[in-house]
Amino acid sequence: MDEELKKERFEKLGIKTSVALRFRKFCKKMSKSQSMTLMLMLDFFEENGISPAESMGSRMETLETRMATLIKKRMNGMIAILKDIEKSQTKPTAAMLYSLFEQAEPTKKPLLIEKKYSTEKTQVRYRERNSYNEMPEN
Repeated sequence: MDEELKKERFEKLGIKTSVALRFRKFCKKMSKSQSMTLMLMLDFFEENGISPAESMGSRMETLETRMATLIKKRMNGMIAILKDIEKSQTKPTAAMLYSLFEQAEPTKKPLLIEKKYSTEKTQVRYRERNSYNEMPEN
């Protein structure tokens, strides 16, 4: 039994057997007690201004617009939450990781390049030595 209705006493309602069976099946689908299911149904009808005897023509359109408005509000709320998470958590974390990786990169040293010597060979000239006994010709 429901906690809020625990101290109340039971009343009998005069309904037909087929309706009672159908109502009990509906209560099982809702996973609520019979009292709570009936109370939820009454609250729904009173809140939305719906009468079970009337057709749902123009009232249904009102319900659809109401539901669309509620869904839009929820979606806007979700978007705001996601943007806040992105600003306060995702972007700062990504910036910290980026800065860590940036600092971790080794500094690039200039490559040592082999000096290329010219390919031209310089010819070395040797003077012929005269022997000491010989005199140079003038």
